[in-house]
Formats: sequence, C-alpha cells, structure tokens
Amino acid sequence: MTISCIGTGAMGGAIMRAVCKKFDVKQIKVTDKNAEMGKKFAKENGCTFVATNKEALAAKYIFLAVKPQFLSDVFDEIKDDIGAESVVISMAAGVKIEKLQSFAPHARFVRMMPNVCAQIGEAMTAITCKEDITEQELSHVKEILESAGKVEEVPEKLMDCVTAVSGSGPAFVFMFIEALADAAVRCGMPRVQAYTYAAQTVYGSAGMVLQSGTHPAVLKDMVCSPAGTTIEGVAALEKNNFRNAVIEAVSAANSRSIELGK
Repeated sequence: MTISCIGTGAMGGAIMRAVCKKFDVKQIKVTDKNAEMGKKFAKENGCTFVATNKEALAAKYIFLAVKPQFLSDVFDEIKDDIGAESVVISMAAGVKIEKLQSFAPHARFVRMMPNVCAQIGEAMTAITCKEDITEQELSHVKEILESAGKVEEVPEKLMDCVTAVSGSGPAFVFMFIEALADAAVRCGMPRVQAYTYAAQTVYGSAGMVLQSGTHPAVLKDMVCSPAGTTIEGVAALEKNNFRNAVIEAVSAANSRSIELGK
C-alpha cells in the first residue's frame, strides 16, 4: 500500500510515526507547509519528504492532516489532481464528508477522528465513509490506523460525539491526573512521585474497564468499603458536581465540533 500524508503536525505526525513503524517506509511520503519540519520528520522516520501537496497525491491512501480553516486553500491546490483510485482520509474536526466533497467533487473520502494517544500507539480512532469506498479499501484504512491504536467504524452522525469524547477527552484526563497529583503533593508526596502514582492509577483503572468489560459503577463500588476512605472521596466529588462538570465539558466540545463543520 502506498501512503502519504499532507501535514506532519501534532496529530498527523503522531499517526504517521506509528504507520512508519509498521509499513514499508519506502512506500510512505509526507509533506508540510513548514518544509524544515517535514524534512526533519521524514529523516527521523525513514520515509520520503516531497516538496508540494500535489506530489503527495501519488499514493493510494492520502491522509489529510489539515485544520478545518485551512482545508479550502489546500483543496484549491489539489482538487483537480486527486486520482480516482485514491482514498483521501481527512482528520479535520467537525468537517462532514458532504462538505469535503464540496471542496473536491471527484474525490472519495474517509473521515477519521483520532486522538493524541496515537503518540504511544494507544489512540482511539473512529472512521466513517460513504458507499463509494469499497470494503477492501476501508479494511486497508483500518489496518493502517491500527498501527496507532484501536479503530472502530461509526455512523457519521456520531463523529461530533467522538470528537468530544475521545478527541478532546485526553485533555480532560490530563487535567484530572494533574489535579490528582496536586492533591498528593498537598498530602505530602513529592511532585515527581505524585505524577507517577496519579498517571499509573488512571492507566490501570482504564485497563480494568476495557479488559474486564465490567460496568465502571460496579468497579467503583468494589473500591468503596463501608465507612472507608474511598466513599468519603466519592461523596466529596459528588458534592462538587464532578460528574456534571465532565458531562458539561464533553457537551461543550460536541457543540464546538458541530460549529466547526458549518
């Protein structure tokens, strides 16, 4: 499979680093408007840097790691040169396939929403497409993206929700880890140790949810002994509207994703 990526910034770079570890780097091309950054990325990962977006179109699977506000300019440059056999995979938050097709009517698109955890191969990525993408092509897209973590196909109507939960979610989790560590420092633990304890606790807890398949509420109840320390902490979180704060954060991110797609 020939693969290319337009953009090697935070998200595009994270995905392509993982792809370069799994696939033949001789078949992978990248480009970036910041040529020095693109060249550095290519050198570090063994793939090929090409100077223009048009050169990146010479691939079966073309990743488009471009922010929504820059899509129009990029498509003005490449829309007439996208091959009929190519599949364009867009990471632009909130931008629906219908709008992507308005930029390039002859192109075929897969829409994806990864998250920053792709940097360590633990991304949660959602993909969606229309009927013009074959089952084999969609299977290949999944295979490529699985190099960066877990991949699921969803209906496009869920993509704004995906953006809010797994796209924005890591920032919310990082805030929780920081707060947990701050609390540990307040209770006397050294700062470096506090971050280790907080991060490993979140990592292990997430693993229990995924591996056991047990409802999070059941797992929470397992930790809460009668008249114990944990139930006191849970009560404090409830008193301070912890759950509602999380729900409001995701709802706000979901609304913003919808706005970006207009």
